[in-house]
Amino acid sequence: MKRFGFAILVLLSAWACQPSDAVSDFTGNETTYDLQAGSTYNVTGTVVFKERKNGTITAVISLNGTDGNAKHPVHLHLGDLSTQDAAVALLLNPVLAKTGKSETTFSALGDQSSITYKKLTELAACIKIHLGDTGAQRDIILAAGDIGVSFTNAHATSRLAGIATCKSE
Repeated sequence: MKRFGFAILVLLSAWACQPSDAVSDFTGNETTYDLQAGSTYNVTGTVVFKERKNGTITAVISLNGTDGNAKHPVHLHLGDLSTQDAAVALLLNPVLAKTGKSETTFSALGDQSSITYKKLTELAACIKIHLGDTGAQRDIILAAGDIGVSFTNAHATSRLAGIATCKSE
């Protein structure tokens, strides 16, 4: 019986030491975009879009320079950073200022149209993290970055766009 228990322990140990991708829900397709400071607040970071095996997308935002108990709204906007009154395509989970983190899994945009990882990488869009949900704080962009085709176009022309304010709803 001791040999049987030892064999199980060895097998469990070997399984536990497998790379996390071996038991992951992710396909391995992912794209990382830098987020630049969008105002006088010194907040920067990254957004990583990861494709899941079930066809959904997980967006992981990591910011540096946030603190306190605030929740900072995150919008996926159509158009690049300089697009005036850019429509909000999707509301992502807010960034918790205490951790600087946000994670959202999705398979559709706000209008319920489906979105895949491939379509997202081909979308002309940007991410904007706002100081707050309403009033003057809504117009303050803590961090932002172009994604998909907007990122590709901005870097192909070596231009960094100014960050426009968002469409008021």
